[in-house]
Amino acid sequence: MTKSMPMKWMQAASVLGLAACVALGIWFWQQGLLSSQQALRSFVDGFGPAGPAVFVVFQAVQVVVPILPGGLGCLAGVVLFGPWMGFVYNYAGICIGSLMAFAIARSCGRPLLYRMFPQTLIDKYDRWTGEKNRFARWFAFLIFIPVAPDDYLCFLAGTTEISWKLYTAIILLCKPFSIALYSLGLTLLFQQLLGLWR
Repeated sequence: MTKSMPMKWMQAASVLGLAACVALGIWFWQQGLLSSQQALRSFVDGFGPAGPAVFVVFQAVQVVVPILPGGLGCLAGVVLFGPWMGFVYNYAGICIGSLMAFAIARSCGRPLLYRMFPQTLIDKYDRWTGEKNRFARWFAFLIFIPVAPDDYLCFLAGTTEISWKLYTAIILLCKPFSIALYSLGLTLLFQQLLGLWR
């Protein structure tokens, strides 16, 4: 077995993982789970005690296949499981998805970015990728704030020199703040809208 064989296996696993996530994302969309809060609730409830695990998978897939804005998934977590457990499940799913996105991009390289994201988005953030330390600082800041395109940034990070260890630390330490803000802000907005409709 040549030294390149493990890399080929990793690339094949990454491609298969991406294909599986795309297939799941399409299936979620076809089932109406990405457009209906009630459909998602019924789907998750149907799994009984395994429902939280299913939601975590849903959130992870949402990072790898960014069909729906991540904030809406955070809102769904809070509505389905309450503010505390909703936050926990959102955090777990988003972190798992972020690690998957990094692994896929690390194996597939930059051509994957051009297939998944618009050129304007790639050009906008490419200027930060030249130096590892500079990119790591900007990446941590952008992951921390709740307005950056986190899904894209996770894929972009996989094509840079940032290490697995540093990337994982940034995701685990910086994600909670933005997830909490998304969850709280969207929940308050959701409650206000419900009040207007009643």
